[in-house]
Amino acid sequence: MKKRSRNWLMVGFLTIVIAKYEEVEASRRLDEETNLDSDPTLQPHRTAYHFQPPKFWMNDPNGPMYYNGVYHLFYQYNPRESVWGDGKLSWGHSISYNLVDWVHLENAINPTDPFDINGCWSGSATILPDGTPAILYTGCDPEKRQVQNLAVAKNASDPYLREWIKSDHNPLLAPVDDIKGDYFRDPTTAWQGPDGKWRLIVGSEICGHGTALLYHSEDFVSWTKSHRPLHFSKRTKMWECPDFYPVSVNGTNGLDTSVIDRSSKHVLKASFNDHDYYVIGAYEPETDAFSVDTDFMDDNVQLRYDYGVFYASKTFYDNAKRRRILWGWVTEADGESDDTKKGWSGLQSFPRSILLDESGKQLTQWPIREIESLRTEEVNIQNKEIEGGAEFEITGITASQADVEVSFHIPNLDDAELLLREWRDPEALCRIKNASAGGKIGPFGLMVLASDNLAEHADIFFRIYKGNDKHVVLMCSDQSRSSLREEVEKTTYGAFIDVDPSQNLSLRSLIDHSIIESFGGRGKTCITARAYPKVAVGNAARLYAFNYGTESIVISSLSAWSMKPAQLSPLHERTKSQI
Repeated sequence: MKKRSRNWLMVGFLTIVIAKYEEVEASRRLDEETNLDSDPTLQPHRTAYHFQPPKFWMNDPNGPMYYNGVYHLFYQYNPRESVWGDGKLSWGHSISYNLVDWVHLENAINPTDPFDINGCWSGSATILPDGTPAILYTGCDPEKRQVQNLAVAKNASDPYLREWIKSDHNPLLAPVDDIKGDYFRDPTTAWQGPDGKWRLIVGSEICGHGTALLYHSEDFVSWTKSHRPLHFSKRTKMWECPDFYPVSVNGTNGLDTSVIDRSSKHVLKASFNDHDYYVIGAYEPETDAFSVDTDFMDDNVQLRYDYGVFYASKTFYDNAKRRRILWGWVTEADGESDDTKKGWSGLQSFPRSILLDESGKQLTQWPIREIESLRTEEVNIQNKEIEGGAEFEITGITASQADVEVSFHIPNLDDAELLLREWRDPEALCRIKNASAGGKIGPFGLMVLASDNLAEHADIFFRIYKGNDKHVVLMCSDQSRSSLREEVEKTTYGAFIDVDPSQNLSLRSLIDHSIIESFGGRGKTCITARAYPKVAVGNAARLYAFNYGTESIVISSLSAWSMKPAQLSPLHERTKSQI
């Protein structure tokens, strides 16, 4: 008996030693594949608190989930170079305990099998009833057809979920009938109906129409295509990265994907035309009928998550804090040659909580509250008037790495300019009426990543017009003078905000070296932009509030914070207590 106990102790000891060796080796290999040099003088445009892998190409967020106390983010990843390349992408994998600080793990899924040999592309994660995490993802097969595959966690008790097993049944779904082989991708998180069957949608294009194909399954392995799609649109082409989830009509919490509640609505998101559009409607689980309030590309309303650089987004339900969280891929704007030179490409937006607005007509988004843990030096301004044609510098914080919240009061709306009929396109209007084009009420807002002589600056601002029966608020993000580098793309973005300007008008901007995420009207309108200043980098960057309209405006309140960098490192450098 004692001899047997010693043997078992020896086996257990060796098991621990081997496991530790494998973990160290995995971390060593990860170090060899990555470059954690974060010297801001060498990488002035690398972000400090937005997620990105240490090196190489990243695009779509995949399968985000909260599981056994750990947040997981998977993402499209090229582990060989900082461009899309041949498309033979893997699923990168990082974990966090707070959605701010991240630990990088080895790839979760790699293109090693016939059903994904030409790339492991986008997909989603679902927690099965027995607690097993399951991933559905698109693989590109030897014929370059897009097929849908399943992988499950090898050891669900591993808090890091480091190993995934591909199903012997792969591919589970292949393009048939009128589905083109290259128009069939990006399965959603699955949900269960009242009949106990699983449902999921896959993005496609049928007869030139963007389509959300609907599938059913009883065992999560054998799937049957529904005789009709969940939804389609004659006004759009191919739908990528669809998402489908419920939102509460009256509550302030998010809802799990399978929740069916008569007091909820459903959101269908599709990625096309380089943007993420969404519609809101009523979903009938017994029949899988989905009727929308306003359809895609309606002439009057075109709802987007973000009106700037934001694509291929994915949401997940965080059951720990009862909220739905949104991620989006933020592309570069400085060219492939620059990406190759700096050794990386692609960011993820800072995680946003997402809710149905009290009007029921649109969603609102807001940076998750964990971001406040990064705030350090703070500046506050109250009831400060800015006369027409003036600006003033906001000092006392690190302007290249900041979080700014400001609320504006407009004393006199009577003199607002008339919104002309030909100004229906807000982005075009922002280009015409940029920050340097003075008006009556506006432009007013923030001038960020600015050089001390204002040769470089990006501008986030508002203008207010008179409409037919109410005032119209225009929000712009103008990068036209954001860099002295001629080769950098300097796009101007714009959108109208459905708010009453007689109330205080709010703006929040997250500034992180080369990304500017802005939230107007408490998150009713969001615009993400990229800027690559040549001079206004690091400590040389400045922050201003300005008003270039003729009418005075008042800053009711302004709070700005310097932001600490988030922690991003391989597993062996960190412990659970540190993250």
